[in-house]
Amino acid sequence: MDIKTILEKLALSNHPVGLGGCKNHGTTLECCEYNVTVFDNKKSKDEIHVINDDIIKIHHGTMDESNSDILQKYDKMSVLSDPEWSLKIFLSKIKEKHDKIRISCIKNHLVDSAFYATKAKQELSDPFAPCWLKCAAYSITDALVLYNARPCSPTHTLEFIRKFKKSKANESFSIIADVIGLERATPSLLSRMLKSTTGFSDMIEGNENSKIIQRKYEYFVSNSLLSDCYFYLGYMNRNILVSIKDMIHKKPELIHILKTAFDIEHDVTKIEQQASKLHKLAHDLTNLLSEHA
Repeated sequence: MDIKTILEKLALSNHPVGLGGCKNHGTTLECCEYNVTVFDNKKSKDEIHVINDDIIKIHHGTMDESNSDILQKYDKMSVLSDPEWSLKIFLSKIKEKHDKIRISCIKNHLVDSAFYATKAKQELSDPFAPCWLKCAAYSITDALVLYNARPCSPTHTLEFIRKFKKSKANESFSIIADVIGLERATPSLLSRMLKSTTGFSDMIEGNENSKIIQRKYEYFVSNSLLSDCYFYLGYMNRNILVSIKDMIHKKPELIHILKTAFDIEHDVTKIEQQASKLHKLAHDLTNLLSEHA
């Protein structure tokens, strides 16, 4: 696919444009989309375009960005359009701060994990408590992936983790996998999760991201990667839920769709025990990071 020709068709080449994600990193699958960032300073939602059976996801960015989680995604980005060389200069500054940005991201994910674990433990009667627990597990996973110097990419996360070197930190993923529920993945369950996940995406995101979710699901299931599919669907639900976390109390009806999308059950004792394990794990990994900083 000639991505630059696509940029011209979408009238994007007048702005600085970069290609990130797995298509750029070289760890791509046939189901993966092109993650293109247009630095036009807009605060618009991501846009999804399907061209010649390829999916292009357009992100809008700014070179004044200070959020380390976003800057980390720009690291090692390929330049597609840069009329005034401003993007090359911006990316060179990110490259200089690569390690600092990565460590900041890891810390952020561990802080988020501890926050969600505490939220789940302190609000056991809240129907969303098991959702916050899964959010905590996914946040620690992101920290672990970055700790091993791999990019956060839900499609490839389990593939990365299977290849991690043995270490005390990496072995802790068994705790995370148990909380997420990877062993529960079956074709029938994944089919139900997909319908609720795409419905949740359409309801909250409203940008046809469900097309990407559908394509990933089909690839995973057809290749018998059931655990990878389960992880991916849960990760997508985590991202969407976190994007509306400050207003979730105004949408109690969403728990009905999340029960299936997140594959949750409200076992108070289990939630409390797992929340304590994740909180301790986040603390231990933070200390480990400090030792190697």
